[in-house]
Amino acid sequence: MKSLFTIGTLLLLLTRALAGDRPAVLHEDVSTFSIVARDGATGQMGIAVASRYFSVGSVVPWAEANVGAVATQADVNVGYGPKGLELLRQGLTAQQVADRMLTEDTFPGKDGRQFAIVDAKGNVVTYTAPHAPNWAGGQKGANWAAQGNILVGPQVPEAMGKAFESGQGELAEKLYAALKAGDAQGGDKRGRQSASMLIVCKECGRNTNNDRYLYINVDDNPDPFKELRRLLDAALAYNWGDRSYKLLEAKKLPEAREAAEKAVRYSPNNPDSHMGLAFLDYLAGDKKTALEEFQKAKELDPNFRKQWEAEVSYEKDFAPILEDKEFMNKLFPGGR
Repeated sequence: MKSLFTIGTLLLLLTRALAGDRPAVLHEDVSTFSIVARDGATGQMGIAVASRYFSVGSVVPWAEANVGAVATQADVNVGYGPKGLELLRQGLTAQQVADRMLTEDTFPGKDGRQFAIVDAKGNVVTYTAPHAPNWAGGQKGANWAAQGNILVGPQVPEAMGKAFESGQGELAEKLYAALKAGDAQGGDKRGRQSASMLIVCKECGRNTNNDRYLYINVDDNPDPFKELRRLLDAALAYNWGDRSYKLLEAKKLPEAREAAEKAVRYSPNNPDSHMGLAFLDYLAGDKKTALEEFQKAKELDPNFRKQWEAEVSYEKDFAPILEDKEFMNKLFPGGR
């Protein structure tokens, strides 16, 4: 992406433009690399992006469940995000949307744009204008497109694509793996500053009527990848914990227990994750494991008893545990 230019910079660019040269990387330039992708199995769509730019998540990523995802960067026309989604909503393919946006773009800097689109059917397009700051370009594959500007070279998007295709787990993990792979290849010439990840799918977010599976942002950090990983673990822990309760309400105890186990794996130091799993272990008849998980939560939370009582009073499926005197005595010896 591009920041504000000084008068001296403008004169330098003008001189090079008159000479027919493409401008070199300048200290005001800020680079960005991103990946847009769709999970064919779940229908999730999302974007992961990193940049030497403050709060990249407030500019680049745009997505809507069952519609598509757009990343807009380099000489950014932020309007490409909402406009792209609007056109996808009308039924246009990713390529048709790209063509339409470029045709209708009347704002300055059009020859420096870079963007990528994935639609709900997995069609992808990545576009880099001729004057996007060097090195700039992209790669695409089945259900994904990776691109960037002011990079060390084409090895960055190439590595991102390979990491995405070979990645394991859910879409969030594959997007993060792609971002890390790009960084490992040298990524952004100017260094690191911010990162973001946005994933959407119909009614898959936490709580009710929420299509945003996760949206995490590192606005300004010397190691945005490490911080993004921390936030991703926390977000996925909460998501899997929320899913476990929804599955329990649907009377799918084995699936609920599996979801709760994932929540614990993502957040082993979160007492709420251990408590949620413990209740489900108890309902599954595994009292020994339930007690162990409750004890872990107890060690992590000085207010464990208060939180435990709140959970039992809120979730009616947990009520039977109150009648199990032997278990209650083990959990709260002496009534503590």
